[in-house]
Amino acid sequence: MSKAAFVHLDQSVRAQFFTHLGAMEQAGVPVERSLASLSLPARADTALASLRKQLAAGSDIASAGLRTGLLSPLDSSLIGAAQASGSLATIYRRLAERYAHKAQQAAALKSRLLMPMAVLMLALFIQPLPALVGGQLSFFGYLWVCLWPLMLLAALYGGGRQLLRQRQQSAADGAVLDRLLPRLPLFGAAYVRGNVRDFVESLGLMLEAGMSMLEALPKACATISNAQLRQQFARLPAGIQSGQSLTSAMNNLEFPGKALLLGLIRTGEASGTLPASLLRYADMQSQRLDSLREQWAVWLPRLFYAGVMLWMAYGLLSGGGFGPQLPPELR
Repeated sequence: MSKAAFVHLDQSVRAQFFTHLGAMEQAGVPVERSLASLSLPARADTALASLRKQLAAGSDIASAGLRTGLLSPLDSSLIGAAQASGSLATIYRRLAERYAHKAQQAAALKSRLLMPMAVLMLALFIQPLPALVGGQLSFFGYLWVCLWPLMLLAALYGGGRQLLRQRQQSAADGAVLDRLLPRLPLFGAAYVRGNVRDFVESLGLMLEAGMSMLEALPKACATISNAQLRQQFARLPAGIQSGQSLTSAMNNLEFPGKALLLGLIRTGEASGTLPASLLRYADMQSQRLDSLREQWAVWLPRLFYAGVMLWMAYGLLSGGGFGPQLPPELR
């Protein structure tokens, strides 16, 4: 059976999906029966029905989930390794925690943006009022001045989401963005740290599930969204194959937080707790990135408010404002 398109679900829904599977697995309920009591959003109904059918035919959940598009390649790899090692409940719990954390971050970001967007909409409708009252704008001209920025923002948002999804599903080596994003002030270092964190977390989860290092490294590299950084980390399997330790192989790479990561890996290799050391580093970096995002979430709305207030003041005092000239028939 050919692989279906990936089913895009909210992070909270994926967290609930893996929480349900983990609870059923812990209780000893077969996966076929656990899926019978599971409900997902309507857009996932076809994929869920196909998953149930394939499981009934004898397929395993890692392969069937990937073919139906309900599991990402990383999720499928983790679950496949856990099936071989008998630790499915642990991996389900890990994945549930991972997606729940992402859902919390997304919810916090939306709540922070709610008030700035309300202020922006208020400003868009207030700023051209003097021109409407003074007869410089017709009613339809007033609506155009108010609505065209919202339509533009909606188009940019939709286009950005589509571009992000395409970027997540296909590698774009040498892309301009891959060279530009790490060099951005303030954002660039956090962007690279986030990529490294994703790699380390994925590698730690796969090793914890029982996957071998040489099998796990390419899959972990695939989670790095930046092509240039991914090319650096793609050299690690060759170093491991030549007999190097992970510490030695990673010593030739350059990225923020390298010293801390190498120290933890060295300790993990010496004590036989490498997966736990990798996951500890990922947790530390997640906390650091969360703190940084919290600071951005506090200051960016303030700057946004200041910009909107200045824009409103300019429009009210000048009777003009920013934006394209209206067609004569709308004036």
